Amino acid sequence: MSSIGTGYDLSVTTFSPDGRVFQIEYAAKAVDNSGVYGEQIPVKELAERVASYVHLCTLYWWLRPFGCGIILGGYDRDGPQLYMVEPSGVSYRYFGAAIGKGRQAAKTEIEKLKLSELTCRQGVIEVAKIIYGIHDEAKDKEFELEMSWVCDESNRLHQKVPDELLEEAKAAAKAALEEMDAD
Repeated sequence: MSSIGTGYDLSVTTFSPDGRVFQIEYAAKAVDNSGVYGEQIPVKELAERVASYVHLCTLYWWLRPFGCGIILGGYDRDGPQLYMVEPSGVSYRYFGAAIGKGRQAAKTEIEKLKLSELTCRQGVIEVAKIIYGIHDEAKDKEFELEMSWVCDESNRLHQKVPDELLEEAKAAAKAALEEMDAD
């Protein structure tokens, strides 16, 4: 490939004799030979980069804006971090965040919690209660609750919440919902 590409392959539409695009081949070679920094990206920097990209799509009429919000969480040298990137490309750090249809009601319930006093396991149960409490069975479709976490218990990696804890959280949420309905 390198013996053939001698300056005539600068265009993205230049084909090699066997019919492949030179620029694609060069990109693949760059990926194969690229170095890795060996260091994880800080959550704040990742959130800012994603937010910049999302914001870029709002600047030009020929690009469609992102139709989604993104919640990024993780651990870095500053401890646990949680960021939310809005569809406009704005990024903020939060202690607790909600996104989607019932976000305002969920945010209100999250603000009532003493997050600094909760363990991750207790947090999973409280979040399940909030989700089940906000869900309106009359208007909303049936849903399947899936949860994941990033905590010391998951070795600070993003993992699904263990099934037994998820079932415990669902049971506690349904019990709290029945208790509320009984009142």
